[in-house]
Amino acid sequence: MISAIITAAGKGTRLKSNISKQFIQIYGKPILAHTLKSFQNCDKIDEIFVVVPNGFESYCKDEIIKKYNFTKVREIVTGGDVRQVSVFNALKLISRKCRIVSIHDGVRPLVSSSEIRGLITDLIKLNKKDGDVKGIILAAPAYETVKKIGPDDNIEYTITRSQVCMAQTPQTFFYNDLLDAYKKASEDNFTGTDDASLVERMGWKVRVLMGHHENIKITTPMDLFLAELIMQRNGNS
Repeated sequence: MISAIITAAGKGTRLKSNISKQFIQIYGKPILAHTLKSFQNCDKIDEIFVVVPNGFESYCKDEIIKKYNFTKVREIVTGGDVRQVSVFNALKLISRKCRIVSIHDGVRPLVSSSEIRGLITDLIKLNKKDGDVKGIILAAPAYETVKKIGPDDNIEYTITRSQVCMAQTPQTFFYNDLLDAYKKASEDNFTGTDDASLVERMGWKVRVLMGHHENIKITTPMDLFLAELIMQRNGNS
C-alpha cells in the first residue's frame, strides 16, 4: 500500500488574506483541491490523508473532499502548531500495511501525477541497488549564485550551484523508516526543516529527483499570481 499525506494546516499569514491560503480559490477551485487532484489521479497512490487546521475538518470534508469527489481520501487529520507535528499526527494513523508514503505541501498545486509516480518508482529502484536509500525528494536546481554569509553579513564564500538544489515536495519514503525518524526526532526534541532532514539525521540516504521551478509553494501574493499564470498557460484552469 502507498499512502500520501497532504499538509494543509498552515495559516498563510504572509499571503495577507483572511482565508487560509490552502482554501483560496484559483479558477473557481480551492488551491487544496487542485493539489489533491494530482494525487487522486496518480495510479500509484492508494489512499490520502489530509491535514487541516483545527476547526476546519468539517469544512474540508464538505467543501473539498465531497464536493470534488476525492475518493482516495481516507481521513482528515487535525494538524498541530508546526508542520512536523502535523505530519507526525498523520503518520501515526496510517496502517502498518503501508510500504511507502509520499508527503506533499497542500499549497503546491502544480505538481503532476507523473512526478508523484516517478518518485515512487525511482525510490523502489534505488533501494534495490542500495538498501541505505530510504527516501527521495523532488527539487529544483539553483539558478542564481549562492553565497555563504557570516553573522556580520559578510560573504564567507561562494557555493557552487551544481552542489545545491532547492528542496520541494513531494518527499517520498519507506513508511517504517520515516515513522522511526519522526519518533526519534520527537524523543530528541529535534525540529527539522523538512521530512528529509529527519531521515538524514538517522544516517540514511535521501536521493534527489530534479524537477522544475514551476512547482512553487504558494506563500506570497506573487506566488499566487504566478500559479494562476502557469495554470492558464497549461490549460489547467
